[in-house]
Amino acid sequence: MRAVLLALSHRRFIGRLATRLPFTRPMVARFIAGETLEAALPALERIRAAGFHTTVDILGEAVRSEAAARAAAAAYVAAIPVLDDQGLDHNVSLKLSQMGLALGLDLVRENVARVLTAAAAAGAFVRIDMEDHTTTDATLELWRELRPIMAGSGDVGVVLQSALRRTPADAEALIAEGARVRLCKGAYREPATVAHQDKADVDAAFEAVMRRLLDDGTYPALATHDDRIADQAIAYARERGIGPERFEFQMLYGVRRDLQERLLRDGWTVRIYVPFGGQWYPYFMRRLAERPANVTFLIGSLWRERRAR
Repeated sequence: MRAVLLALSHRRFIGRLATRLPFTRPMVARFIAGETLEAALPALERIRAAGFHTTVDILGEAVRSEAAARAAAAAYVAAIPVLDDQGLDHNVSLKLSQMGLALGLDLVRENVARVLTAAAAAGAFVRIDMEDHTTTDATLELWRELRPIMAGSGDVGVVLQSALRRTPADAEALIAEGARVRLCKGAYREPATVAHQDKADVDAAFEAVMRRLLDDGTYPALATHDDRIADQAIAYARERGIGPERFEFQMLYGVRRDLQERLLRDGWTVRIYVPFGGQWYPYFMRRLAERPANVTFLIGSLWRERRAR
């Protein structure tokens, strides 16, 4: 299945077709807010009106030219003041491979610095996403180098993946540095030498790091669609007297809306990760290909929501 999904990710005509067919169009629209910021604004406004927070991801990754990397940075620089003007959360997520990481550190440093400078001017927040394990050191080093750009105005945070064996040590270092950490399980297919292979081990690692972040982290974000883990976080927070102003849950646009609504209804802070952009098709297919079980996860998410309504 992984090979098939990867092959399909390169067939852009299938993506164009998917936006036109009546059967597939609702599935695409469910998980991608649009191809432009203008198209995504109604979804962002609906989410805000419902009481959720948002973070915006302009789709794109693994760029192959300096021009594409600079264009990606320019898109973020242009989007931040629009979000501000619309009264929306000026909170964005970006990938270093989208900023040109594979093309050289000077280029990615220049592009991320442009985005952080624009974010600092608006008092915005930028999340640097984590990709596969080969980029972890570069991502953390770049975060440490460029974070001073936002000193005193906004902030820039990072992501940790519980699947990686190194994450507990990284979490301790980031807690000491006052970093805003987003914790997720990790969707990348990684070798056993660097990552847990069993779901139970990934979950146990998530829960352990989650507790450390809740205890001593700086406004951690718990990225999960797992009811059991969300409920464990709530029980631990209540046990330790940790209020909803101290952390937030993060979930993907269109995924487990039933759980999103339940958490919000119970008084917890929930932020929705809202992707948009013309690069939605390869993004979506590669996310499925990285862990083919995500296919059944998405189908299961739709089924659970239908039963809950």
